[in-house]
Parts: sequence; C-alpha cells; structure tokens
Amino acid sequence: MERVRLHVNIDHIATLRQARGTRYPDPVGAAALCELAGADGITAHLREDRRHIQDRDIHVLRETVRTVFNLEMAATPEMVGIALEVGPDIVTLVPEKREEQTTEGGLALGDEAVRDGLATAIGKLKEGGIEVSLFIDPDPDSVKYSHELGADIVELHTGDYCNVVRSGRVLEIQRLAGAAVKAASDGMKVAAGHGLDYPNTEQVAAIPVVEELNIGHAIISRAAMVGLDQAVRDMIVIIKAAAYS
Repeated sequence: MERVRLHVNIDHIATLRQARGTRYPDPVGAAALCELAGADGITAHLREDRRHIQDRDIHVLRETVRTVFNLEMAATPEMVGIALEVGPDIVTLVPEKREEQTTEGGLALGDEAVRDGLATAIGKLKEGGIEVSLFIDPDPDSVKYSHELGADIVELHTGDYCNVVRSGRVLEIQRLAGAAVKAASDGMKVAAGHGLDYPNTEQVAAIPVVEELNIGHAIISRAAMVGLDQAVRDMIVIIKAAAYS
C-alpha cells in the first residue's frame, strides 16, 4: 500500500519564538523546510490565546505552503471568520481549554450543545469550500456523530495509545483500528495524531485505512538535535516501513 501522508505541526517553532518575543525562529520558514524534506502537509493551531501561532503566521502560511495547509482551531465565530478569510485546505476543529498545555482529548460529541456549535461552524466552513476534519476520541459514538455532522475527515486522538505502557498498546491499537474502519465505511477520510513519536508511530501508520498522520512535538524536539530536515526524513522512513509491514 501507499505510505500514510505526513503532516508536520509547526506550532512549537512558534512556541520557541514567543518565549523571547522575537521574530525568530519563523514557523513559515520551518514549514518550507518540512516540505523540502518530504512532508505532505503543514498543520498549525491558531489558539484563542495566541500562545504560539499568530494571525500573521496563518496568512503567510496560506501564501507559501505548497502542499496541504491544515488549520487547527476551536469552533468559535472568531476562528471560523479567520478560516473563511484565509482559506486553508483543511480546518480541523479541536476542543480548547485555556489552562491546558496541549489538546487533551477529542471533541465532546456526546454533548448536544457541542454538536450544535459544531454544526454551525461546519456548515459555514463547507460553504466556504473548506474541508472539515473533527478531532475525536477513537470510539464508535464519536465516529457516528462526526458522520451525522457532515465531517469530511476524522482525526483520531492517539494520546491514550501513546500514554499506555507498551504491553497495553495492543488494546489501544485495536480501538484505533476499529474507529478508523468505521469512519472509512461511513465515507470519511481518516487521520490520526497526538503524542506520536519515533518509537510508536509505525503501528498507527500500519492501520490500513489511516491516510494521514499529524505529528509536531516529536519532530520539532528531534530537530533541536539533528536539524529539521533530518527529523522529518527520519519520520518518513518510519512511516514508509509501515506501508510494507
């Protein structure tokens, strides 16, 4: 089978920049290096508190990314307005809490109020010609609600898989695979991400219906040691291995 596509999340390039309030390192330049190294797409999360990626970054990325530009955001009127103005290829709607270090889980689709808010956002984004992905926990109900809401893509939250000890990963892979197969059978594209690292990515990439992985922190961390080009290429080697496993 073809290898799973790799989308590199560049948020933490911006985290480093914002730590000192400088103009560098520039996430736009980092995105270009990732593409040159073979990344199939660039992901960036414009948070409401603007803790890393800034509005300027999103606008310039839209002008410069030559692969696929995936904008992660909360389903708020402000963010939907920005997305419609910028026009990314994909918008991934994610839950967002001010106090969290990073996104901690999938959207709470069991909550009717959450679904109503998502339905409004999805409708506006799709009217604007933007593909919509929902970041969800890998369970049957979340897949069902995503389909009912009209999502084009689901991104399965891999945090539980990444956080369990190695002996417990078999059950989590089975859970991910079950959700992935259900989503694909409902006509949605399947992505996965959150917490994926060099030792644990291959098993997720080997799930047959998973088409895309979103990986950021691990790649940016490795880049501090070996450079961004090598860090991206190293991850692609792992993903390619999964295609032939």
